[in-house]
Amino acid sequence: MRNNKNVTYYIFGKGSIVELQNIIEKRKKDKNASVVFFIDDFFRDKKIEKNLPINKKNDILIFISTETEPKAGYINFLTACVKEKCDKNLPVAVIGMGGGTTMDIAKCVSILLTNPGKAEDYQGWDLVKKPAVYKIGIPTIAGAGAEATRTAVFTSKKAKLGINSDYSVFDQIILDPNFLETVPNDKLIYTAMDCYLHDIELLKGDNSEITKSLADKSLQLMREVFLKKMNYEKLMIASYLGGCAMATALGGHICHPVSYGLSFVLGYRHGMAVCIAFNALEEYYPDFIEEFRGILKKFKVKLPKNIMKNVTEEQLNQMAESTLKNEKPLMSAFGKNWQKIFTKEKVKKILLKM
Repeated sequence: MRNNKNVTYYIFGKGSIVELQNIIEKRKKDKNASVVFFIDDFFRDKKIEKNLPINKKNDILIFISTETEPKAGYINFLTACVKEKCDKNLPVAVIGMGGGTTMDIAKCVSILLTNPGKAEDYQGWDLVKKPAVYKIGIPTIAGAGAEATRTAVFTSKKAKLGINSDYSVFDQIILDPNFLETVPNDKLIYTAMDCYLHDIELLKGDNSEITKSLADKSLQLMREVFLKKMNYEKLMIASYLGGCAMATALGGHICHPVSYGLSFVLGYRHGMAVCIAFNALEEYYPDFIEEFRGILKKFKVKLPKNIMKNVTEEQLNQMAESTLKNEKPLMSAFGKNWQKIFTKEKVKKILLKM
């Protein structure tokens, strides 16, 4: 049991991005106050900044590269850039507009602006001590659930692991389904799969009825989207509810911990990594594996094969160790004695199936 923190305010609906100006104006009591905009690099050529309430004199606009998973060094660099541009004054808001990568970076920077040290110092559970700068999340793709969670995930030299804190939760989010029309099919499906698999994990794990109710509704919407007809509004709602389920969860399950090694060592993007991992976990998800593979086939998404062909023993150990650092999800899956059940050798056997 713990005291759960949710997103404070949200706006949902097609075209709701127009409300951003009103939200920012309420924050800017001083005309010289600054707002930091982190925007997915996908929108650089789209000139999206022309349609956003950006004050060129005081605000800070940074396009975020999403070619790779976010790394601690990059987050620390961005924080230093913002501090330098803002001088001694904190921005009144930090905005993350994009997918999970961009939103998680916004969460991290908002925390590091008010807490000493580096991003990697806060990887883990409830290590952040001071409230972050006010932050706004605007997802432009659906599935990661980053708009609703208390986690900001990135890779450091130690592992792929999140800043898991109440101070990571967005103060405001804007859910505008119109953005989903811009997403290429394969990226849309991989990211949506992240939500689908999160829901399954939370339902299988040792979680509260609140968590399971949210995950169950999210999974219902995901099945309508995947098995019936694509609907951007339902997909965005499913992502949000799935994120809410994660935010209230006592633990996850097996798939995401296993996937982290694929990102940490082999560099696979998160959505693809969780799909590769789930495809090798038939032992633990027999009720869902056939449906999962059918969805991939329907949307013509082909997973990479034989990805462990040229992996060294050292890399295999690194991936297994990265998985086993996720103690809470694995305890949720296997109980207090999880380390005796889900051993390093067991993880390596699963990885070698991929």
